[in-house]
Amino acid sequence: MIGDLNSEEQAVIGQIERFSSEVLAPAAAALDAKGQFATLHRPALAEMGIMGMNLPETNGGIGLSGPALYGAVETIAGACGSTASMLTAHFLATDSLLLGGDEALKQRFLPAAAAGEALGAFALTEPMAGSNPADMRSTAAREGDGYRLKGSKCFISNAGDADFFVVYAKTDSAAGARGVSAFVVEPAKTAGVEIGKHEETMGLRGGHVFPISFDCHVPAENRLGEEGAGFRTAMKVLDNGRIEVAAQATGIARAALDAAVSYAKKREVGGRPIGHYQGLQWMLADSATELAAARALGLQAARKRGTGERYSSESAFAKLFASEAAWRIADRALQIHGGYGYTRDFPVERYLRDLRIFRIYEGSSEIQRTIIAREMLS
Repeated sequence: MIGDLNSEEQAVIGQIERFSSEVLAPAAAALDAKGQFATLHRPALAEMGIMGMNLPETNGGIGLSGPALYGAVETIAGACGSTASMLTAHFLATDSLLLGGDEALKQRFLPAAAAGEALGAFALTEPMAGSNPADMRSTAAREGDGYRLKGSKCFISNAGDADFFVVYAKTDSAAGARGVSAFVVEPAKTAGVEIGKHEETMGLRGGHVFPISFDCHVPAENRLGEEGAGFRTAMKVLDNGRIEVAAQATGIARAALDAAVSYAKKREVGGRPIGHYQGLQWMLADSATELAAARALGLQAARKRGTGERYSSESAFAKLFASEAAWRIADRALQIHGGYGYTRDFPVERYLRDLRIFRIYEGSSEIQRTIIAREMLS
């Protein structure tokens, strides 16, 4: 699938493929039906080093390249979208520390996060500031040897089980994006952090999201970088996150296409498998072409990750195309299954439900188009 991996990375991907097919995929339907939190797989993921596969070895991770990380996330998502969602939300938090934190903060949190001993959450989205984080209303005002953090966040993945949040808030409300700073908050050790009940979502039902409210004191040493540096950190983190959304989308789309091909070979109409009919063949061909294009765009962005080059446009290309193409691929797969596809006896209805959020979170499709156009016109 991905040709430019070294032997160690190929071994990691092979291990993930086995775990995904033997453990994640067989449990995915039940996890979805019961709404179980996908952290039940966290110990096994941690044992394989997967919880830290986005981090360099100096911070306790296994240091996968961008393409290898893409392949790993795609493989996990194809087996269980909820598990991939939980995992990549953890990556958003640890990437925040990696890209914005000083060495002291990194050493305090990243080795434990990489080992799976600590789960992270990325607290950026707010009820009135989803598509434009610069409009956030959470504040962090100087108080004694730290800050008084006040505000609320919504749709925060992993928050119910998280050992630390990376929270974005304004230290200068008049400065717009330049007034946003980032802080690490440990909910179990911090009075004034309230986590609500997880939302009942349409898809990714095992990737729980929560509302959070804050009125708490945060030590100054828990600030990531200088005051006002938070927005830049968040945008860099989201460039990575959008590549991972693309990987999740292609993973689920691949599973949907594989299911459609298998069904087309077995289901007969008029004494012939339905795959013999040209109309259905064209549906499969369109899906295979879109999947190949989505993966190519994802890998284009993944190859730039960690190189020091800018890749905001490439990550937006990948996220936009993959999230929308994957939806079409899964929709065709359900159509090929006919009425059976609409039942929970087959996984394609779950694939379709899981995919719907990818056109919304980490920047909606409309926001991706805005990013791409701004880069073109700048």
